[in-house]
Amino acid sequence: MVSINKSFFYGIGVASITWLMSLCFYFQLIKHDNLNTVFPTNNLESHNSSHLLKDDMNDIGLIKTTEDQRIKDEGYKIHAYNTLVSNRLSLNRTIPDTRNILCKNKIYMDNLPKASVIICFYNEHLRTLLRTVHSIINRTPSNMLQEIILVDDESDIQDLYKNLSTYINKQKLVNVKLFKTDRREGLIRARLFGARKSQGQVLLFLDSHVEVNVGWIEPLLEQIQKKRSNVVMPIIDIINPDTFMYSASPLVRGGFNWGLHFKWENPPTGTLETKEDFIKPIKSPTMAGGLFAIDKKYFIDIGEYDAGMNIWGGENLEISFRIWMCGGSLELVPCSRVGHIFRHRRPYGSPDGKDTMLYNSLRVAHVWMDSFKDFFLNQRPDAKNFDYGDISSRLQLRKELKCHDFDWYLTHIYPELPLPTEEGERLKKKWSALEKDKFQPWHLRKRNYVDQYSIRLSNSNLCVSSVKDIKIKGSGLVLKPCKSGKNQIWYETDKNELVLAQLLCLQYGKANPILYKCHEMGGDQEWKHKGGKETAIYNLAAGTCLAAENKSINSAVSMKICSNPELATWDLVR
Repeated sequence: MVSINKSFFYGIGVASITWLMSLCFYFQLIKHDNLNTVFPTNNLESHNSSHLLKDDMNDIGLIKTTEDQRIKDEGYKIHAYNTLVSNRLSLNRTIPDTRNILCKNKIYMDNLPKASVIICFYNEHLRTLLRTVHSIINRTPSNMLQEIILVDDESDIQDLYKNLSTYINKQKLVNVKLFKTDRREGLIRARLFGARKSQGQVLLFLDSHVEVNVGWIEPLLEQIQKKRSNVVMPIIDIINPDTFMYSASPLVRGGFNWGLHFKWENPPTGTLETKEDFIKPIKSPTMAGGLFAIDKKYFIDIGEYDAGMNIWGGENLEISFRIWMCGGSLELVPCSRVGHIFRHRRPYGSPDGKDTMLYNSLRVAHVWMDSFKDFFLNQRPDAKNFDYGDISSRLQLRKELKCHDFDWYLTHIYPELPLPTEEGERLKKKWSALEKDKFQPWHLRKRNYVDQYSIRLSNSNLCVSSVKDIKIKGSGLVLKPCKSGKNQIWYETDKNELVLAQLLCLQYGKANPILYKCHEMGGDQEWKHKGGKETAIYNLAAGTCLAAENKSINSAVSMKICSNPELATWDLVR
């Protein structure tokens, strides 16, 4: 439900510390799995879990059978992430503590309010949803958790509600309450449904594919305790949709463009000057929408959500504008961290096929943006005659709350946003008003090589070589007689890349691997193996293995299910 630029976050994700990621996968593999106890034989489990070597963290996404492939393909189709990996992860897995070290020594106020955590879902993968629930139970002090409210928004996955209900009852999760809407309502109205069922002083909305981190809730509740009109958000860490690796996000705030699309951006210049600044709340013009906390009475007082909005889209900007313009404050809280699966796409739409993002955005524009709505309408000329429903009650709400106008919002809350009419020095000044990245660009960083070897097909004298010149992007791979030479020497990096002759990275394709420019984003260029002799080499995102078509000179090297030891095991020759 949070929609964020994929390549940007993948780039951030791979900057995290690799050994911490490995450690978390090791611990999750050896921990007890509650779901096995409750459903030892039914279809909630991966049918091929016996193929997973429990002492080998590198096998977590390995495809060894056609059933593995089916589970993975079906998961990507329905959920837009790797459900094969999710099936193999513990519901109680350990994740790295990504907080700033200064957060770990903070002492919070006594008598913090209790929160109702509200999670709405539509066709969510059950095991991923349960991991969300368990992370909340495991990492939230009981005196701060009123309840977890799950709202099934008329999912049509067979037995999802039934299996979830069975699990909650058998595990005796007494503070987890499951509800179901009578019809498909969409995110906005489903959240309203859940909020109205809640008993806590604070409403804490989360997506259904997250994992909360250590000490996540205390800093959020404290900011609301200080001032009830503070609406607060955690830093959203990255859970890779292909591998489920958890990595830290930097401190970025929410903004938007004139197409009314949310975007992440660096905070204003001067925000992060001292060490202490990195743990202080950061004012944010907008929220991503999927994860935030708000005082329940304040939520009601400012008009809850716009119930006239449909399914998904625009509600995050609407409530952001309303909070700021009507006397509240929107803050990112760096000491609160929650991991979120940034899916490859939003795997659902409106049941009637209508463009709900446009419909909802028009409601935002016509209620809150005054004359500035023309900047949006100029970008969407098709929207000028598009129906957006009755907004009279929302206009009346704005009047009753005595809200500021949108010019005030742009002047006082988001002065860094360039107007489409601005140019020249004024535009340059706004561009320079945000902090520049404090990290060196990836193409200027020195790649850290940790090993080098040739890759030889086991029980042969044939090594993986480039079909074309080693400098040519897109070249395929074949087997050639092993010999010393740079066109057979692969360099492994600390990001699990395999770089031929320190030039181009091994990248998986739909059928055959190729050499391509290293992008440092993981995924199709991230490889795992056990090292030494007779090891499979598999891609974390694909789940399939490097394999030879046959054991002969010039045989093509392809990507296959990891089930043929004669053609899919390799010796790393140093």
